[in-house]
Amino acid sequence: MSSTVETPVSIWLDSAAEKRHTYAMEAGVKELRDHLSRYLELVSRGQEVTVTDHGKAIAALVPLHRPRALDRLINEGLAVPGAVPKRKRTGRGVIAKGTVSDLVGEQRR
Repeated sequence: MSSTVETPVSIWLDSAAEKRHTYAMEAGVKELRDHLSRYLELVSRGQEVTVTDHGKAIAALVPLHRPRALDRLINEGLAVPGAVPKRKRTGRGVIAKGTVSDLVGEQRR
């Protein structure tokens, strides 16, 4: 007699769908969208999630077992992360009279 060992995962009951989530993890598109944080937490702990659309498997969320290429290059010293974060907007807006459609029409004349 063989025994199988399952990875311990959180189990919760989705009250809307009355679906109990367990080891063999599947999630419909709507359910995944509604509970994305929960599924990503499970994936980050090693669980695989099969995404279904009308009962048909269409994708899989799997944990990454290796770093992204950029992270690897930074760790190897071959790339340097940007020192300055993305620039913020200057806050200067365009002051105009009329709607955008009016302005575009005016420029086209």
